[in-house]
Amino acid sequence: MLMTRSAKVLMSATLALFAALVAFNNLTDYGANFAFVRHVLAMDTIFPGSSARWRAIDTPLLWHAAYLLIIALELLTAALLARGAWAMWRARHAGAREFTRARQWAMAGCLAGFMLWFGGFMVVGGEWFLMWQSHEWNGQASAFRFCITLLALAIFLNQPESEPEAGA
Repeated sequence: MLMTRSAKVLMSATLALFAALVAFNNLTDYGANFAFVRHVLAMDTIFPGSSARWRAIDTPLLWHAAYLLIIALELLTAALLARGAWAMWRARHAGAREFTRARQWAMAGCLAGFMLWFGGFMVVGGEWFLMWQSHEWNGQASAFRFCITLLALAIFLNQPESEPEAGA
Protein backbone atom coordinates (compact mmCIF):
# COMPACT_ATOMS: atom_id res chain seq x y z
CA MET A 1 0.00 0.00 0.00
CA LEU A 2 2.89 2.36 0.68
CA MET A 3 4.12 1.76 -2.87
CA THR A 4 0.71 2.72 -4.27
CA ARG A 5 0.61 5.87 -2.19
CA SER A 6 4.17 6.70 -3.22
CA ALA A 7 3.18 6.24 -6.86
CA LYS A 8 0.29 8.68 -6.39
CA VAL A 9 2.67 11.19 -4.83
CA LEU A 10 5.34 10.85 -7.51
CA MET A 11 2.91 10.89 -10.43
CA SER A 12 1.22 14.01 -9.04
CA ALA A 13 4.58 15.68 -8.46
CA THR A 14 5.75 14.83 -11.97
CA LEU A 15 2.61 16.28 -13.53
CA ALA A 16 3.02 19.36 -11.32
CA LEU A 17 6.55 19.75 -12.67
CA PHE A 18 5.27 19.31 -16.22
CA ALA A 19 2.60 22.01 -15.84
CA ALA A 20 5.12 24.33 -14.14
CA LEU A 21 7.60 23.85 -16.99
CA VAL A 22 4.93 24.53 -19.59
CA ALA A 23 4.06 27.79 -17.79
CA PHE A 24 7.76 28.64 -17.37
CA ASN A 25 8.41 28.11 -21.07
CA ASN A 26 5.39 30.23 -21.99
CA LEU A 27 6.63 33.04 -19.75
CA THR A 28 10.30 32.93 -20.75
CA ASP A 29 9.63 32.43 -24.48
CA TYR A 30 6.39 34.39 -24.58
CA GLY A 31 6.41 35.03 -28.31
CA ALA A 32 6.70 31.40 -29.42
CA ASN A 33 3.38 30.18 -28.08
CA PHE A 34 1.74 33.60 -28.25
CA ALA A 35 1.93 33.19 -32.03
CA PHE A 36 0.00 29.94 -31.62
CA VAL A 37 -2.76 31.62 -29.58
CA ARG A 38 -2.90 34.56 -31.99
CA HIS A 39 -3.32 32.37 -35.08
CA VAL A 40 -5.92 30.12 -33.45
CA LEU A 41 -8.01 33.07 -32.25
CA ALA A 42 -7.60 34.98 -35.51
CA MET A 43 -8.63 31.85 -37.44
CA ASP A 44 -6.29 32.96 -40.22
CA THR A 45 -5.11 29.45 -41.15
CA ILE A 46 -8.42 27.56 -41.24
CA PHE A 47 -9.93 26.32 -44.49
CA PRO A 48 -10.32 29.11 -47.05
CA GLY A 49 -13.87 30.30 -47.44
CA SER A 50 -15.04 28.94 -44.07
CA SER A 51 -18.39 30.43 -43.11
CA ALA A 52 -17.33 30.34 -39.44
CA ARG A 53 -14.71 33.08 -39.74
CA TRP A 54 -17.11 35.48 -38.01
CA ARG A 55 -15.93 33.87 -34.75
CA ALA A 56 -12.40 35.16 -35.23
CA ILE A 57 -10.91 37.53 -32.67
CA ASP A 58 -8.74 40.20 -34.29
CA THR A 59 -7.97 42.23 -31.17
CA PRO A 60 -4.35 41.91 -29.95
CA LEU A 61 -5.34 42.80 -26.38
CA LEU A 62 -7.73 39.83 -26.32
CA TRP A 63 -5.01 37.55 -27.72
CA HIS A 64 -2.73 38.56 -24.84
CA ALA A 65 -5.55 38.18 -22.31
CA ALA A 66 -6.31 34.66 -23.56
CA TYR A 67 -2.62 33.71 -23.46
CA LEU A 68 -2.23 35.07 -19.93
CA LEU A 69 -5.31 33.11 -18.87
CA ILE A 70 -3.75 29.95 -20.31
CA ILE A 71 -0.52 30.60 -18.40
CA ALA A 72 -2.46 31.31 -15.19
CA LEU A 73 -4.33 28.01 -15.53
CA GLU A 74 -1.05 26.18 -16.15
CA LEU A 75 0.35 27.71 -12.96
CA LEU A 76 -2.83 26.85 -11.04
CA THR A 77 -2.64 23.26 -12.29
CA ALA A 78 1.01 23.04 -11.22
CA ALA A 79 0.33 24.56 -7.79
CA LEU A 80 -2.64 22.31 -7.03
CA LEU A 81 -0.84 19.15 -8.16
CA ALA A 82 2.25 20.11 -6.15
CA ARG A 83 0.13 20.89 -3.08
CA GLY A 84 -1.56 17.51 -3.52
CA ALA A 85 1.74 15.68 -3.88
CA TRP A 86 3.05 17.34 -0.73
CA ALA A 87 -0.16 16.66 1.24
CA MET A 88 -0.18 13.00 0.16
CA TRP A 89 3.52 12.65 1.02
CA ARG A 90 2.85 13.95 4.51
CA ALA A 91 -0.15 11.61 4.87
CA ARG A 92 1.47 8.53 3.30
CA HIS A 93 1.58 6.66 6.64
CA ALA A 94 -1.79 8.00 7.85
CA GLY A 95 -5.16 6.34 7.78
CA ALA A 96 -7.30 6.03 4.69
CA ARG A 97 -9.51 9.00 5.59
CA GLU A 98 -6.58 11.37 6.01
CA PHE A 99 -4.84 10.22 2.82
CA THR A 100 -8.10 10.54 0.89
CA ARG A 101 -8.47 14.10 2.16
CA ALA A 102 -4.86 14.88 1.17
CA ARG A 103 -5.28 13.68 -2.40
CA GLN A 104 -8.14 16.09 -3.07
CA TRP A 105 -5.59 18.83 -3.86
CA ALA A 106 -4.14 16.68 -6.64
CA MET A 107 -7.65 15.91 -7.88
CA ALA A 108 -8.28 19.66 -8.07
CA GLY A 109 -5.05 19.99 -10.08
CA CYS A 110 -6.21 17.28 -12.47
CA LEU A 111 -9.50 19.12 -12.88
CA ALA A 112 -7.80 22.47 -13.50
CA GLY A 113 -5.51 20.91 -16.10
CA PHE A 114 -8.34 19.02 -17.74
CA MET A 115 -10.40 22.20 -17.98
CA LEU A 116 -7.44 23.98 -19.59
CA TRP A 117 -6.30 21.33 -22.05
CA PHE A 118 -9.67 19.78 -22.85
CA GLY A 119 -12.02 22.71 -22.26
CA GLY A 120 -9.65 25.36 -23.53
CA PHE A 121 -7.73 23.63 -26.29
CA MET A 122 -10.01 20.83 -27.48
CA VAL A 123 -13.41 22.51 -27.06
CA VAL A 124 -12.77 26.24 -27.44
CA GLY A 125 -9.66 26.17 -29.63
CA GLY A 126 -10.42 23.00 -31.53
CA GLU A 127 -14.13 23.34 -32.14
CA TRP A 128 -15.10 26.98 -31.65
CA PHE A 129 -12.04 28.44 -33.39
CA LEU A 130 -11.72 25.40 -35.70
CA MET A 131 -8.09 24.77 -34.80
CA TRP A 132 -8.44 21.29 -36.29
CA GLN A 133 -8.59 22.88 -39.76
CA SER A 134 -5.12 24.40 -39.44
CA HIS A 135 -2.09 22.44 -40.61
CA GLU A 136 0.32 24.81 -38.84
CA TRP A 137 -1.47 25.79 -35.62
CA ASN A 138 -3.25 22.66 -34.47
CA GLY A 139 -2.43 21.72 -30.89
CA GLN A 140 -5.17 19.14 -30.41
CA ALA A 141 -2.90 16.08 -30.41
CA SER A 142 -0.68 17.53 -27.69
CA ALA A 143 -3.65 18.75 -25.67
CA PHE A 144 -5.26 15.33 -25.94
CA ARG A 145 -2.12 13.64 -24.58
CA PHE A 146 -2.15 16.00 -21.61
CA CYS A 147 -5.87 15.39 -21.02
CA ILE A 148 -5.49 11.63 -21.05
CA THR A 149 -2.51 11.76 -18.70
CA LEU A 150 -4.44 13.95 -16.25
CA LEU A 151 -7.51 11.75 -16.56
CA ALA A 152 -5.43 8.62 -15.88
CA LEU A 153 -3.97 10.24 -12.77
CA ALA A 154 -7.43 11.31 -11.60
CA ILE A 155 -8.70 7.74 -11.96
CA PHE A 156 -5.65 6.37 -10.15
CA LEU A 157 -5.97 8.94 -7.35
CA ASN A 158 -9.63 8.06 -6.91
CA GLN A 159 -9.00 4.39 -6.19
CA PRO A 160 -10.23 3.50 -2.68
CA GLU A 161 -7.67 3.72 0.09
CA SER A 162 -7.03 1.03 2.66
CA GLU A 163 -5.52 1.38 6.10
CA PRO A 164 -1.72 1.15 6.21
CA GLU A 165 -0.28 -2.12 7.41
CA ALA A 166 1.46 -2.18 10.77
CA GLY A 167 5.06 -1.02 10.37
CA ALA A 168 4.48 0.37 6.87
